[in-house]
Amino acid sequence: MPLRIALIAHDHKKDEMVVLAREFAPFLRRCALCATGTTGGRLVDEVGLEVERLLSGPRGGDLQIGARLATGGIDAVIFLRDPMTPQPHEPDINALVRACDVHDVPCATNLSSARLLLGALQATPSETPMPRAA
Repeated sequence: MPLRIALIAHDHKKDEMVVLAREFAPFLRRCALCATGTTGGRLVDEVGLEVERLLSGPRGGDLQIGARLATGGIDAVIFLRDPMTPQPHEPDINALVRACDVHDVPCATNLSSARLLLGALQATPSETPMPRAA
């Protein structure tokens, strides 16, 4: 089964997400990807990835991803957050990051940690299941 990765980026981080996706495109093409609205659209249009597009973050996309986390449907989250800009849906953002912690799902929130996480996932044989706490 392919790794299931959620990709989210705040407005001022979408360019960084596109750069990251281009860098890891061969690996990401082997994964089942979902993303919040505009981020997903840019990844499809600019990188050529196959991405299931959910709602935008402020319209509930973060919550959709959180629900998948809670039911074991996401293996990793890349969430490029903009800490310098207030977000109108901050409670949803906090809930998503908390869900990653509760369900022991790796979550990268900046470009450096995203590169480390994707590099580690890329180096793991695809038939190896993601380790989870009991």
